[in-house]
Amino acid sequence: MSNRYARQTILGEVGPEGQARLAAASVMVIGAGGLGCPVLQYLVGAGVGRIVLVDHDTVEVTNLHRQPLYRMSDIGRPKVEAAREALHGFNPEVRLEGHVVRLTPQNAGALVEAADLVIDAADSFAVTYMLSDLCLAAAKPLISASVIGLTGYVGTFCGGGPSYRAVFPDVSIDGGTCDTVGVLGSAVAVLGSLQAHLALHVLLGLEPSAVGRVVTFDARRLAFGGFGFAGSPEPDAAVPFIAPEAVRADDIVVDLRGLDEAPVSPFAGARRLVVDTIEELGEPQGRVVLACRSGQRSLMAADKLRARGITNLALVALG
Repeated sequence: MSNRYARQTILGEVGPEGQARLAAASVMVIGAGGLGCPVLQYLVGAGVGRIVLVDHDTVEVTNLHRQPLYRMSDIGRPKVEAAREALHGFNPEVRLEGHVVRLTPQNAGALVEAADLVIDAADSFAVTYMLSDLCLAAAKPLISASVIGLTGYVGTFCGGGPSYRAVFPDVSIDGGTCDTVGVLGSAVAVLGSLQAHLALHVLLGLEPSAVGRVVTFDARRLAFGGFGFAGSPEPDAAVPFIAPEAVRADDIVVDLRGLDEAPVSPFAGARRLVVDTIEELGEPQGRVVLACRSGQRSLMAADKLRARGITNLALVALG
């Protein structure tokens, strides 16, 4: 065994057997940004045998304050390519696979099936709910985190425990993002490192199990918290995310983006409403497809329509 892992294999919780488990593991990481960077660094450092990285984005100068895998020379490059290069130099023993694609309903299923554990390090409600649905069906652990400003959380869902939807059935009405609210790089690093720790905890089979637990962190108050959610019931029905290509000609499409955000909708004949005016849709005959950028507004609009008894729904995140 390589001396590279000597400081962790000496731990009774790891040992040669645990290190062998890590080397045999396959982990998919969605997102190579602020959360993904520490996740990748610590999983690669720990010797997880196969890591599949999925990210469609490129490196921007605004990323550098919280994404230490990248350098000024990486600006404009796909994050997947720059991250793989940096990580291979860090630990060439790990098999790193990269996909410069956006996660969609078409490609997500096969990627989840090929992994032992999935890490959601993306900044997208659509991705989180999509992964939760797939991981619940496949009984794969999902470790998801979110951080905005100075606060965030990380939790372990599915894999024998309740799904993300069971814990967070409703979307926050706030709608803030790192782009609009801001974020402190060190706070992101803490949550990303916790994601990596929970992944190792699950892969090593440590007890008590991390499945069914959420850890919260408030960087302003320097306080950790959290709660357990084992036994939480699954919602009766989930509104699925679909790809834009799966929208049918007879669907009733509602584009929830404002005209200033998207002057032209990609869907011919789409209604232009917002969450607060979704009631104007009336009583639709047929499937209603709700579209927005990240999926957050679509989820909120879907909740309003379901409260009225309208259940033939689908969601689209246009990115």
